[in-house]
Amino acid sequence: MIVCSCNVLSDHDVRNAVSAASDLPRNPKQIYGCLGCSAECGRCARTIKTIIDEALGACAKECCSGCPHSRHAANDEPAQESTPAFALAAC
Repeated sequence: MIVCSCNVLSDHDVRNAVSAASDLPRNPKQIYGCLGCSAECGRCARTIKTIIDEALGACAKECCSGCPHSRHAANDEPAQESTPAFALAAC
């Protein structure tokens, strides 16, 4: 079933993006990023969020310590804040 007519995304595309992503996407913006597109009209966002929640099951909100999805997060280094780089324009 097509859930996003602007980008022609199906429910299978969304489910595949959830299962294939190394960092579990939890919102439509992250799904669009995984699929290489961006939201156009936004009418599909609620449906995509529902599909994500169904695909993640109990992990839809946040992975718990026993969750198989959290195994990759336990091996990662803590995220360090990066200072945004700014470029000065020439006058």
